[in-house]
Amino acid sequence: MGLGGLKTSWQRQTKDFSHTQGSKYSSLIVDNRGMGESSKPMQRYSTSEMAKDLLEVIDHVGWTAERQLNVVGISMAPRLVNTVGFVENLRNRINLFIPRSLDDQIANVKHNIYTQAFLDAPDTLEYKVQPFPTNGDRFAAQEVAKRKMPQYFNRTGFMAQAIAAGWHHKTDAQLKEIGDKVGRERILVLHGTKDRMITFPHAEMLLNGLGGEESGVRKAFFEGQGHVVPIELRQEFNKLIEEMVEKGKTLNAKA
Repeated sequence: MGLGGLKTSWQRQTKDFSHTQGSKYSSLIVDNRGMGESSKPMQRYSTSEMAKDLLEVIDHVGWTAERQLNVVGISMAPRLVNTVGFVENLRNRINLFIPRSLDDQIANVKHNIYTQAFLDAPDTLEYKVQPFPTNGDRFAAQEVAKRKMPQYFNRTGFMAQAIAAGWHHKTDAQLKEIGDKVGRERILVLHGTKDRMITFPHAEMLLNGLGGEESGVRKAFFEGQGHVVPIELRQEFNKLIEEMVEKGKTLNAKA
């Protein structure tokens, strides 16, 4: 999950993969340090240390076989985006702790990560009691609920993550090394052209740094979409993930 986000933000994919197709997929979602149910140590965070946290969890679960995992991340989580992109992300999200009304804070976050068409559309997510009037209402309720649980979301954890994001950087040489080691045909770069959090030019920079489409990296750029394609375009996103999983299995069989 990205900066300031809880693992439950993957609820759509958790349902679609782990439950609806539970006989085919096993999924693991985690809170990054500083958020949710994970520890919130008082120290300087870094994206490399947060990546080690994830590896320790995966080792503990026992998923240690070669080429066993398909890793999906959003925003801060891929840990590949260049520093400028993360600085913009930080600037857009830091409003969470600038003194202003809660309504203003939520309205600003809505603007930064969602398209207006999605916010205005009726809530169609599966529900236990009843749906919200709109997707925007559901998001607002989730944000309010999150902020009422300081054990999950607080200033210390958020700021520590934000500092880690702000210091993150990958050179073209490092991106090339990642492409070489992972295998470019196993990598998907996905972005919305109207993303206000990490603006679209950074997606192109990331794609080119990895070697471009001609090297085998798969590109999925969604015209007019914002920061949270997994939520706004649930079916399209899930289809891409399933295709990448199958591609990985095919490549593993050839290895």
